[in-house]
Amino acid sequence: MRWSQSHIYTLKEAPSDAEIPSHKLMIRAGLIKKLAPGLYTYGPLALRAIRKFENIIRQELDSRGGTEILMPIVHPRELWEETNRWEEMGAGLLKFKNRNEHWFCLGATHEEAVVDFVRNDVKSYKDLPKNIYQVQTKYRDEIRPRFGLMRGREFIMKDAYTFDADQASALKSYDVMYNAYKAIFDRLGVKYRIVQADAGNIGGSQTHEFQLLADAGEDSLLVSDTTDFAANIEVCPAIDSIAHVSHEAPKEIEKFATPGLKTIADLSKSTGVQEKDLVKTLFFSSNDRTNPKDTSLKPICVLLRGSDELNPIKLKNVLKLTNAPLMLTDAEVREVSGAHPGSCGPVGLKIPIYMDTGVQGLKNVIVGANEDGFHLKNVNFPKDFQATQIVDIRMAKAGDKCPESNGKLQAFRGIEVGHVFYLGKKYSEKMKATFLDSQGKAQAFEMGCYGIGVSRTVQACIEQNHDQDGIVWPQAIAPFDVHICLLDTKDPNAVEVCLKIEKELVAKGLDVLIDDRDERPGFKFKDADLLGMPYRIVIGKKGLEQNEVELVIRRTKEVSKVSPDVVSSLVKRA
Repeated sequence: MRWSQSHIYTLKEAPSDAEIPSHKLMIRAGLIKKLAPGLYTYGPLALRAIRKFENIIRQELDSRGGTEILMPIVHPRELWEETNRWEEMGAGLLKFKNRNEHWFCLGATHEEAVVDFVRNDVKSYKDLPKNIYQVQTKYRDEIRPRFGLMRGREFIMKDAYTFDADQASALKSYDVMYNAYKAIFDRLGVKYRIVQADAGNIGGSQTHEFQLLADAGEDSLLVSDTTDFAANIEVCPAIDSIAHVSHEAPKEIEKFATPGLKTIADLSKSTGVQEKDLVKTLFFSSNDRTNPKDTSLKPICVLLRGSDELNPIKLKNVLKLTNAPLMLTDAEVREVSGAHPGSCGPVGLKIPIYMDTGVQGLKNVIVGANEDGFHLKNVNFPKDFQATQIVDIRMAKAGDKCPESNGKLQAFRGIEVGHVFYLGKKYSEKMKATFLDSQGKAQAFEMGCYGIGVSRTVQACIEQNHDQDGIVWPQAIAPFDVHICLLDTKDPNAVEVCLKIEKELVAKGLDVLIDDRDERPGFKFKDADLLGMPYRIVIGKKGLEQNEVELVIRRTKEVSKVSPDVVSSLVKRA
């Protein structure tokens, strides 16, 4: 490709709304251009990288029996109502009416559509298994799109779906796709971890995330320092590295005045008791509003050590909810407990109480008295209050014990780029998608679903691979393998050498970008560093007088002056 014939425009500065390095670099390099919040046009370089990544995905899935299809992005309401997700997906599902007053949505995910595609065709166990995938645009109406393609409203995703006759076969299909994902991300040449995860609105009983490690990653990961254990903080078990257990003898409850003490920090400072030895009381609604007809509050109480943080995903899973529970308002707390937040505790409550495992080792604790401006001291479980369930609902943290060994957990940041789910019969039963087994009996399909954020992965690669000068592309998805800077565009000999080298590189299967603009060398070099192709070849009149061209390896910035006749032999394919 010739730069002068392309549509590549670079910027010296990134716009003010670009916050993280990869977003800034993609805007500056002309890879993406903002059309509206969360909506971007992919420039030619971004599209080349996306297509290369898609080809890697197709090669790995096709080799494992995957069949590619393409489903619509517009879905009828009736399809989503079969699974109850028309309401469950909430405001993230963009809904609209057509001219005939029929409701539709833009596909945020395609489980319903793919089940509908399969259920009228596959009639017998003899037709199974099936592995169907697509590369398609998706739309989720993010409340706060940010970070470019990391959290956009419209994005490119590869989603795959497996259909099997029984659970054992479905888990084999899961393993096939799990290994396919490992092969895909290994080919990218990036640093990633596979972690245990939460299934979210997709559902399912087994799930793993593929996380690219990056300082600007939105996800917090905890990784063992002694085993292969790794988990998203959302689901990581919280186990104290040293058991926090009090051996005090129980004392009698006392009520005491605490005017103006509304936080754990205030209470700790006033009483001299460390926050880890205090108990905080939180209130939530166990009605996650997935059923619009059910407007009841369904209040619950949650108890944690004062130094711990609630994990809303764990609480959601304990309560078997679709979405994380909402905290009660101050007015609702007063209605439930008799006091405002800050003066509440478990003693005397008439609602379910979920106590974190970290609380059960405490004795003679201080809690709110459910009377404004008062607390109780010397409260003990189970003498003074009962718990509906004692369960791990706190956020794990670095330094906690590894669940699989005596090692400790270390913290990393990650960008979720892939997710694999074993779904079971969650969708097939609701949509009455069945086949006849070997006994002639109708059975619902066992399913799995598997997603890769294609456009997000491209940006994640840049977030992990850049320096102060620009992008450092992994060669597997670099828009071009080689960036030739032709310095003297009007010198016949320089042009001739450039064309000869280009021909040799193309014959090796390499993609070549020639910067043939009439610009100063320094300007071209700045742009070459910004765009970040793996190899740069500099061809100029002065160098050719010495029978030399310059070869620069972008990742290491190693510079070699070599003969034009051998330079192409030094450039390697990914």
